[in-house]
Amino acid sequence: MFRKILFSAVSIVAMAMGAVQAQDLKEFRVGILGGENEADRLRNYQCFADHIKEVLGVEKVSLFPAADYDGVIQGLLGGTLDFAELGASAYAKVYLENKDAVQPILTTIQTDGSTGYRAVMVARADSGIKTLADMKGKKLGFADPDSTSGYLIPVTSLPKDIGMDVKSYFASTGFGGGHEQLVLEVLKGTFDAGTTWASGVGDFKDGYSSGNLRKMVDKGVLKMDDLVELWQSPLIPNGPLVVRTSIDADTKQKITDFLTKLPQTDPACFSAVQGGDYKGYSPVTPEFYQPIIDARKAKIGS
Repeated sequence: MFRKILFSAVSIVAMAMGAVQAQDLKEFRVGILGGENEADRLRNYQCFADHIKEVLGVEKVSLFPAADYDGVIQGLLGGTLDFAELGASAYAKVYLENKDAVQPILTTIQTDGSTGYRAVMVARADSGIKTLADMKGKKLGFADPDSTSGYLIPVTSLPKDIGMDVKSYFASTGFGGGHEQLVLEVLKGTFDAGTTWASGVGDFKDGYSSGNLRKMVDKGVLKMDDLVELWQSPLIPNGPLVVRTSIDADTKQKITDFLTKLPQTDPACFSAVQGGDYKGYSPVTPEFYQPIIDARKAKIGS
């Protein structure tokens, strides 16, 4: 009985100390997924950093644009990052390694009200490749091994459309080093086609309403006339905005409230951070990503 009381007392003290440490947060560390060049990512997130510094009353907000998805994933698992927006597969990887490392709080809402997006396969418009059937025996590029739309969903969904596994259908596959770089490699001819992400809402000629293609168009590094779409995936759950689980509840609520209001309080910042047109944010829980977690566990194993 004494041991049980002592254990409970120690647990309460430890929890109290953890809460104090979280409330004394002096630096807020934000991970930014790879996918476009570092300068663009830092510029797009600067308004977020300025706002969240004031909202949380911290001395410093540090932005960490990782070279690839795994850089942010490891930062969250290791506790060296406090916040990030992840793709569904990247979140699944974190969850499968340590389900208590981060807490998903919000996800984006598309302009049509949906909370999902698409993987799209694109090829050069002048390549002579017009359909998925034309890609048999050709080179296919993926964005990143931890990308949902750039890898996980294509390798699990394409076999239903091509009638065999990906390795048997295509001559070879490889990775482009992020979504933007993947599309640039397709344009250069490194791959005959590649998979990236888009809202699937709106017109292909505009790069859709949001996603990697739209961001590239808006930056002036892509003309949609240079691409043709070969394939589009089923709807994929939009990725979550996550916070380190050990941060105290009050701080998490401040972050959630700030982000929920951001589309109204600073629409330009909201658009810069998200890279396109969205309606806003919606609350989300781990259960929303269970299909992606299951798919990753089955196909990749981590």
